[in-house]
Amino acid sequence: MKRSTALRLSAVAGVAAIGGGIALGLPQENASAATNVASGFASANGGTTGGAGGTTVRATTGTQIHEALCKRAAVDTPIVIEVQGTINHGNTTKVTGDSCNTAADRIELKGVSNVTIVGVGSGATFDQLGIHLRDARNIIVQNVTVKNVKKSGSPLSNGGDAIGMESTVRNVWVDHVTLEASGGESEGFDGLFDMKDDVQYVTLSYSVLRNSGRGGLVGSSETDTGNSFITYHHNKYENIDSRTPLLRGGVAHMFNNHYLKLNESGINSRAGAKAKVDNNYFEDSKDVLGTFYTDAAGTWQTSGNVLDNVTWSAKSAEYNPAGPAMASTTSVTVPYTFALDTAACVPTVIAQTAGAGTGLKVSDGKCAVTAAPSSSATKSPTAAPSSSPAKPSSSPATSPSAGPTASVPPAPSGTNLSIGAGADGSSKAAGTSYGNVRDGKTATVWSPNGATGDISIKWSTATKVSKVTIVGANIGSYELRNGSTGAILKSGTGTGAITFPATSLTKLTFTIKTSSGTPSIAEFQTYAS
Repeated sequence: MKRSTALRLSAVAGVAAIGGGIALGLPQENASAATNVASGFASANGGTTGGAGGTTVRATTGTQIHEALCKRAAVDTPIVIEVQGTINHGNTTKVTGDSCNTAADRIELKGVSNVTIVGVGSGATFDQLGIHLRDARNIIVQNVTVKNVKKSGSPLSNGGDAIGMESTVRNVWVDHVTLEASGGESEGFDGLFDMKDDVQYVTLSYSVLRNSGRGGLVGSSETDTGNSFITYHHNKYENIDSRTPLLRGGVAHMFNNHYLKLNESGINSRAGAKAKVDNNYFEDSKDVLGTFYTDAAGTWQTSGNVLDNVTWSAKSAEYNPAGPAMASTTSVTVPYTFALDTAACVPTVIAQTAGAGTGLKVSDGKCAVTAAPSSSATKSPTAAPSSSPAKPSSSPATSPSAGPTASVPPAPSGTNLSIGAGADGSSKAAGTSYGNVRDGKTATVWSPNGATGDISIKWSTATKVSKVTIVGANIGSYELRNGSTGAILKSGTGTGAITFPATSLTKLTFTIKTSSGTPSIAEFQTYAS
């Protein structure tokens, strides 16, 4: 039976109480602050630049992401794919071509290199659809959310991993992402960030991993020890049972992470692995570092960490917690410079910087937050590749607090009759409002509570309208109707200007018939001519 010893703001041998927690050792490195160029081990081995210098395209479906990969001149032609809206099983299909090898049940980066996938604005969402890298090199994934990817139940994707890498993968930078599940293996989920079968030079930075049984692994078994050179920094792990990460062999560096509510165990160094653990903040957690569930021991070097209400179990033949003292058992050097925030400020810094939709903000290495300078200019995006009709979505659309960034067409001349009018609709997603479509602001949106819905502009007296401009995103086919009589005035696809014979009415209704993700409308503008 395990015996726990609670550490609650008290001093023990070799440990000094600091600011409501416990600091272990002192920081050793203090170099230049991070920017939004690859950091950590992803900056080594030639560096990680993704699709920098290549064509930039915009995609609103999984099929369009695959098409962008497949339409390149070669498997290593650089490309930046800007992703907008919600990507799910309903809008993702397998695409074939000479420069790709895709699949229908996940976003597949197989046998490719020099690719950046980046969420637009507040970030894109991959809903129940994982991202998989195999035989890939020089890949960047940034500003996206990947959630509820399952290996059992329905729908299935990517073996239950939010992001998974395997089989000769080199130089990957995953930055400012949110990876989340809704339970553990019994609920059908696996790891949030997994690497196996020869994956090296990877950095996970400024990201949130939460609500999962398993944070992630490096190596699928005690003999799969060729995975190495992984950096985890400025991430938040919250409500995770174990594997933050599980490290089998190889070298990993964890610094300035916030570990909150690790329920069973945390960093699990096994099978000869070496973990460098610097200036992290461990809070309300259990057995945050050690070798667990095996007698194949790993090692660690620790410095500057804070333990805030951490409990430790008794040691046994196959369970070796590093605490309470968390003394180093090896020494680890890394080939890059890095800045170390003081551990006590890590929760505050990470609350402002980690995850998708945080504006790619970073720490300055001195406990202050700053905007990250752009590493290189990218070309203006081209239109997303045309795609075949996608199969109907197998899961409901995600309800956004703010919709995807919408393109704003030139407004017709004249007065926007929607300003000051009323608005209603069929339903509204959480965080959105009917009135947002007539407030003259493209930063606020309405979304239906699902993939389709109605939004209406209404007047107290009959008003003549002959032109409408819809500013929105992810809208497929639509109908524009006289809201009082039900007569269809115009039907079509997409957003932008819509003209029709001048009609006098008191209510004008725009019906979203199909969508390619989470549909949203920022402005429903109406004009007399």
